[in-house]
Amino acid sequence: MKLRIKNTLIECLKFISLMFRVSPVGVRARKRGVLTIQVLIFGSVSVILLTGFVLWMDINLRAARRDYDEIRAFAIAEAGIEYYRWHLAHAPNDFEDGTATSGPYVHSYYDRNNNLIGNFTLDITPPVIGSTVVTIKSTGSLVANPSIAKIIQVRLGIPSFAKYAAVLEAAVRFGAGTEVFGEIHSNSGIRFDGLAHNLISSAIGAYDDPDHSGGNEYAVHTHIAPVDPLPTTTLPARTDIFEVGRLLSVPQVNFTGITQDLSEMRATASSSGFYRASSTAFGYEVVFRPDDTFTLYKVNSTTTPPANCTNLLGQSGWGTWSINSTTSLGAFPMPTSGIIFLEDNVWVRGKIDTARVTVAAARFPDNPLTRASVTFQNPLTYTNYNGSDTIGIIAQNNINIGMISSSSIRIDAALIAQNGRIGRYYYRPPGGGQNRCTPWHSRSDITTYGMLGSSQRYGFAYTDGTGYITRSLIYDANLLYGPPPSFPLTADAYTPISWDELK
Repeated sequence: MKLRIKNTLIECLKFISLMFRVSPVGVRARKRGVLTIQVLIFGSVSVILLTGFVLWMDINLRAARRDYDEIRAFAIAEAGIEYYRWHLAHAPNDFEDGTATSGPYVHSYYDRNNNLIGNFTLDITPPVIGSTVVTIKSTGSLVANPSIAKIIQVRLGIPSFAKYAAVLEAAVRFGAGTEVFGEIHSNSGIRFDGLAHNLISSAIGAYDDPDHSGGNEYAVHTHIAPVDPLPTTTLPARTDIFEVGRLLSVPQVNFTGITQDLSEMRATASSSGFYRASSTAFGYEVVFRPDDTFTLYKVNSTTTPPANCTNLLGQSGWGTWSINSTTSLGAFPMPTSGIIFLEDNVWVRGKIDTARVTVAAARFPDNPLTRASVTFQNPLTYTNYNGSDTIGIIAQNNINIGMISSSSIRIDAALIAQNGRIGRYYYRPPGGGQNRCTPWHSRSDITTYGMLGSSQRYGFAYTDGTGYITRSLIYDANLLYGPPPSFPLTADAYTPISWDELK
């Protein structure tokens, strides 16, 4: 291109020199002078315009060529992302590109004729402990024009149980005034009379709602007027209740598979976590400290119910589930793997600061008569609410709120009751001249920040005003792809979280 511009300018100069030649014939030359000046002016203007046009064409050709090269570099960078997504599909725990060495990892890129046209360079940031989020940065470059490079960064993650604000095996009812921001799913039916800002789904199409008589209803329905019709009448959208929508007959969430997860956590805790066998007493109490330590206590006895405080509803496993006396077993640092596994009933309280930990309570071999539960009497809280603090609580049986519990209690954690329920037992109110379970029958307010996973129907209150009067269930969106360590997953494949073009 530069050579063509040079040749054009030479020809223009030759033309100008011819314009300035004077004719040897005096009179005739003078007569032609006026014409010569006109030609000279016209020729000069033409040369300027021609030169400008040639320069403009050169600039545009260069820009077009650069745009073309940038598109090719971008395609190569995208190929790097797709390659590593394929790699993770076959080796989900390999973040070293099959080399067992640290990156970056450079791959040649060929066209369909097997000509080398560029390279993509991968920088892989593996998940932190307890997370499934992997960050892939791919830089695409060209052999023909190494000065051009495009960079794409993608975050991928595997969804866990913590993708749901609430996930249940059994039928559930959300009453009027309930506002939920995360996804809700049940393997049975859902009656929802509140406001859902996210998707509500069920694994079935219709069910017999146990809260009222009548025919089967849609598996996700509302009784807020106008009441949803019965099957097989078309189900309306009802965006005033279900802002994002509702889905029926979706795949089940596998609560049974958590048994295998617990078994793997037990093995991890034995090798790189914290493991204790049976306490040979009532269980253990774990008290978290903000300095990345926890104190472990053996629970020697539980509180005896007050006189006439009895199991009126015949609930399985009923008791005060409240600690009476303990013995300290020592203070310990947070385990490397983040797993605390205790083969007994467990009580948990305290506060963490920039820690990621999962407490699992389970007895093996699994026996329905001896399954372990987790109980809260006092708050369990985070210092930070930006995802750097995360607690998982997994109980083989129930997650309880004990009878002698704080009137105002907050629980910051992702909670799973694999075979039981998350809730509080029924403690009888005063009546008939008897105090019964007073003053513990009625509590003020409970706030959960995290998620709830319950095999059976959960609940912290009863219709007679006992239990926690005010209940706030807040979903921690940081849990979606940053769950607690070894938290049960709901899928095997990585899915995109974010996509950014860095350059």
